[in-house]
Amino acid sequence: MESVAAAVTRLQTLASDPAILALAERFQSAGHELALVGGPVRDAFLGRPVNDLDFATSARPDDIVRIVGPVADAHWDIGRAFGTIGARLGGTTVEITTYRSDAYGADSRKPEVAFGDTLEGDLVRRDFTINAMALRLPELTLVDPTGGLEHLLAHRLATPGTAESSFGDDPLRMLRAARFAAQLEVEVDDAVVVAMHSMRERLQIISAERVRDELTKLLLTAAPRRGLELLVATGIAEVVLPELPALRLEVDEHAHHKDVYEHSLTVLDQAIELEGARAGATTGSGTPPDLVLRLSALLHDIGKPATKRVESGGVVTFHHHDVVGAKLARKRLTALRFDNDTIKRVSRLIELHLRFFGYSDAPWTDSGVRRYVRDAEDELERLHILTRADVTTRNRRRAARLRGAYDELEERIARLAEQEELAAIRPDLDGERIMAVLDVPPGPLVGEAYRFLLELRLDEGPLGEEEAERRLRRWFESREASD
Repeated sequence: MESVAAAVTRLQTLASDPAILALAERFQSAGHELALVGGPVRDAFLGRPVNDLDFATSARPDDIVRIVGPVADAHWDIGRAFGTIGARLGGTTVEITTYRSDAYGADSRKPEVAFGDTLEGDLVRRDFTINAMALRLPELTLVDPTGGLEHLLAHRLATPGTAESSFGDDPLRMLRAARFAAQLEVEVDDAVVVAMHSMRERLQIISAERVRDELTKLLLTAAPRRGLELLVATGIAEVVLPELPALRLEVDEHAHHKDVYEHSLTVLDQAIELEGARAGATTGSGTPPDLVLRLSALLHDIGKPATKRVESGGVVTFHHHDVVGAKLARKRLTALRFDNDTIKRVSRLIELHLRFFGYSDAPWTDSGVRRYVRDAEDELERLHILTRADVTTRNRRRAARLRGAYDELEERIARLAEQEELAAIRPDLDGERIMAVLDVPPGPLVGEAYRFLLELRLDEGPLGEEEAERRLRRWFESREASD
């Protein structure tokens, strides 16, 4: 948290940008108000980077276009129905929105938009007090009708009015509360928590796409655990991501299995830590958060509730929870309207996350290492991180043994990669050469022969063209004889 004086200086510097100053003066000359609102003002006080510039104005959308159009490099009105006009001014992108209030009907997925007349009225309808501050331009006057600055200084998340009224206006704000709890490390007011619990079913009127986007923003924060725990504690997760609270399996009396929910959150924490550490080691700088990895870490064990069995002697097993979990993840992510590529990658990682375990007891042959790389394909680095993060045992000796075993596996992958171009494993012969050697036309036989050669490649490494042709002919003769 920066001092108030430092934050004001940052805001003044931002407002004095020539493009912003010119914009403010144009609105003033046209007889309209303009103010920097919400996130940029909040982040200035928090000392966070100010990226997205959001403005509110008394001007209606048609007036905004008339004022901005002549000086903008480009402008767009995709949000016009909600009073929002976007524009690019030099290197600065802005969104300008008419003062408004919006609310959802009892069963509506779309808010009812009503334009307002005052900045104060626009601010009090916003989601949380820390987002209900504004800087009037060009006067540079701070407007804070709901005590947002005080709450920010106290690390408190509260709503401008009653929480019930705020969430009634837009139920998605309940998910935003969880995100802000994680992102800004603020304490959520008891009244907000109570309302989140009592009104959680209202989230069913929100489109899957908006829920997905908010969950994504939460997962991409530096430390999403706090927000996820709030979603579970309030029952919201049962509405939007029921597989997560379902992981709270009762630990049996002999402690033969861990609390899967706590384990999954720990795996997510460790995956995020490894994500940053490994990226820094290879690039020397930070990289964007990895949504696929984080979804995989959070959901990697969601197949356990469905596969839990108590065997003789009270031993608890979760056989095939990797395969079942991959199917459940695919179903949930599809329902949340994630793109097909993300769904494919996440489900594949969940399906593969157990492959390594057992390696430390019986190290694989080179063939096994090749198959591990082949099956992971483009997800190999993510699989490295997920597998390492999945070690949450408190037994230091076991943890060290697993860590050492995976170090060894990565070293073997690196050595084989140098020798064999492991990242792009292919048979020694392509389809054209197979058809020439066997004198056969295109068809299923060629695919069968290709798979045979691929298995040889995985088992024995590169054979060379001459040896591959010899093996292929022998396989074909044997096949013909058996037919």
